[in-house]
Amino acid sequence: MTTCCIAGCGPAGAVLGLLLARAGVDVLVLEKHGDFLRDFRGDTIHPSTLDILDDLGLADRFLSLPHSQVSKFTLRTTSGQAVQIDMGALHTKYPFIAFVPQWDFLTFITNEARRYPGFQLLMNAEVVDLIQEDGVVRGVRYRTASGEDSVRALLTVGADGRSSRTREAAGLPRVVMSPPMDVLWFRISRRSADEGNLFAIVGPGHFIVMFDRGEYWQVGYVIPKGGADAVRAAGLEAFRQSVAALVPAFADRVEELRDWDQIRLLAVRADRLTRWYRPGYLAIGDCAHAMSPVAGVGINVAIQDATAAANVLWGPLSRGRVTTADLAEVQRRRELPVRVVQTMQAFIQRRMLSRALSANGRQPGIPPVLRAALAAPGLRRVLPSLVAFGVFRPRVKSPVRAAASGAA
Repeated sequence: MTTCCIAGCGPAGAVLGLLLARAGVDVLVLEKHGDFLRDFRGDTIHPSTLDILDDLGLADRFLSLPHSQVSKFTLRTTSGQAVQIDMGALHTKYPFIAFVPQWDFLTFITNEARRYPGFQLLMNAEVVDLIQEDGVVRGVRYRTASGEDSVRALLTVGADGRSSRTREAAGLPRVVMSPPMDVLWFRISRRSADEGNLFAIVGPGHFIVMFDRGEYWQVGYVIPKGGADAVRAAGLEAFRQSVAALVPAFADRVEELRDWDQIRLLAVRADRLTRWYRPGYLAIGDCAHAMSPVAGVGINVAIQDATAAANVLWGPLSRGRVTTADLAEVQRRRELPVRVVQTMQAFIQRRMLSRALSANGRQPGIPPVLRAALAAPGLRRVLPSLVAFGVFRPRVKSPVRAAASGAA
């Protein structure tokens, strides 16, 4: 028996586990994988997350990990139009995005959480079902190498991602959206003469995003939804030529892509639960709302969910009674910010990505409303602030009630 069982140790599950253990709540986190080493996962740590880490006294130590920092995002078209989102002028201690591999972030957070006696992380433990009695979720059943086991809990939190088993078992209602694209992820070497930053380049039928990772570029090549098979059928050489046409500086580097195993497909999904909870159960992060990769905000929205959930629930969990009103309060605090971000993503997808990917041969342009918003003195900080912080960003209100042991 534990007080809170969290299914999934992604960003939302790891941060919630840390915050609750820090507040003196017994927490068991179940992670189906044996490690965190999965490439091309969200690794854009925005100012909102850095502020949360700062609330915990962890930001400086976190930023001592190997990482790169970007304060500007430039969007260009092959016809020469360009706009820039600049976080450098925002009123924050951390006016930049930190690029840190997600496995390093999760290792950092879970190592910190292990300092608190109430935290337990069980790897290679895949949640397969919820324990439900009289309409109330009482825990989970999970599978390890030794077979099936179960744990009962006062509260079960689904943080098991966009293919959530717990969400399915809970039967919560969901609205599914239709992003027009998927993404092919790969790496290209970076040279010292390359201009550093975060770029997106759009041309007729194509869209590419480039993340400066210091030693290499992490590249996202956006394709029409369901178009991966057609790209592969055209052949690797055609793909390399398409990348070089969008980014001429890569023309003598695309040969680094020697086979399709170097290129990973992200099948983009976007959805949102209309109710995040039922008695004994709460969904957060991608489990509650799968986000499009537009603007790289997903990991930060999930961490904000975890922070708001800890702010609301540490007290009821400590007292041994969590009501549906408590769970509804978490959704009330987080639903509007999630919907605003998803609306922003849908606008960009509809007004720019869909047109760019239509392959009709016409040169796509940057929407006038976006150019105006980034040029007007009274508005130019709105979009950078939305990307950096979201809406109604939570700060850590859960207390420190457990004694930490040793150094992290």
